[in-house]
Amino acid sequence: MSNCIIAQSGGPTAVINSSLAGVLEKANIDQSIYKIYGSINGIQGILHDQVMDLTELSQNVEKLEILKTTPGMYLGSCRFKLQDPEKDDSQFKIIFSIFEKYEIKYFFYIGGNDSMDTVFKLSKYAKDNNKDIVIMGIPKTIDNDLYGIDHTPGFGSAAKFVATAMLEIAHDTYIYNMESITIVEIMGRNAGWLTASAALARNTYSSAPDLIYLPEIPFSKERFIEDIRRIHLTKKNVIIAVSEGVRDENGEFISASSKETDSFGHVHLSGTGRTLENLAIDSFGCKVRSIELNVLQRSSMHLASLTDVNEAFLLGQKAFEYAISGETGKMVTLNRISNDPYSIEVASISIDKVANIEKSIPLNWISPDKNDVTEEAIQYMKPLIIGEASVKFRNGLPLYADISHLRFYN
Repeated sequence: MSNCIIAQSGGPTAVINSSLAGVLEKANIDQSIYKIYGSINGIQGILHDQVMDLTELSQNVEKLEILKTTPGMYLGSCRFKLQDPEKDDSQFKIIFSIFEKYEIKYFFYIGGNDSMDTVFKLSKYAKDNNKDIVIMGIPKTIDNDLYGIDHTPGFGSAAKFVATAMLEIAHDTYIYNMESITIVEIMGRNAGWLTASAALARNTYSSAPDLIYLPEIPFSKERFIEDIRRIHLTKKNVIIAVSEGVRDENGEFISASSKETDSFGHVHLSGTGRTLENLAIDSFGCKVRSIELNVLQRSSMHLASLTDVNEAFLLGQKAFEYAISGETGKMVTLNRISNDPYSIEVASISIDKVANIEKSIPLNWISPDKNDVTEEAIQYMKPLIIGEASVKFRNGLPLYADISHLRFYN
């Protein structure tokens, strides 16, 4: 019999715990697995030997169902870049000694781009040093920028929230008989998938968002002002969706308030909406407001997509099945078969084809005027927000999994 360990990393999503629940369910019924462990705060938890036993949780059907619809990350997270093992393998020696201590045969890492870099490095080290450890990546990110997969778990729920928020903002805005500009800042550093999803809010009575600006296209403040001016000729209320990561023609973030970076070199972004709000105030004599959706985009399980929840759970299950069958150094992935009817298939892809590669919106899915997305982009996103997750409530509030253990370890 063997043991397995699971960790989560990067930014949370509404459905990342669905993938965890998928692994736990499969590991519990597999007779070759004895103990199931979880690492607190990603790969750092393994480095610091902060490991909890998840075996009992995996056997509790009711708790697994609650976990499946719990936002955030049950095991906590980190943003930690492993060293290059060819230059310094000290971290890897510690990690694999912890694997040996807990008799780990299978390691599952649930995360996005940076997490897949960790999967890649660990897999390569295991292969180069003849370590009998199966390492499998399970994808997640609201940004939908992970390469090698049609769409990432987490994106559909975040897109559903963004589109809903945009529709509700439109309802709030249209009640006033006055000219106004509303700027909605949406997450997305280098890829504009989530901002593009705002277009899903459009219907027969509302064209909001009227403008969409993505990081794939250089941002021009002059064009921004002219776009608003043109729309104001026929509409009193202009509603705009903009990615936090839009850059100017020189490649500089228009919102970067500092040059501070994280361990992966990502610049801390702040205030895209406020920057454009000030620009619009200086240019137009009307009411201007900026709204930053911020972390609500990635934590709103109460508005999660059922399609997203089910696919995240399925990928957790399939990751375990692939690992048990002997696959390693892989990431489970989704391939789309058709849009209508919507159909996908699960597969696996070698981690070296995924790690450190970002997937941007195809340029031909961005309008010629560079301020909107095409119908093809909308049809791609539509199926991903379908269905509503069945969240249990208690005393009027959602019933989520107890995460008091995170306070203990942190």
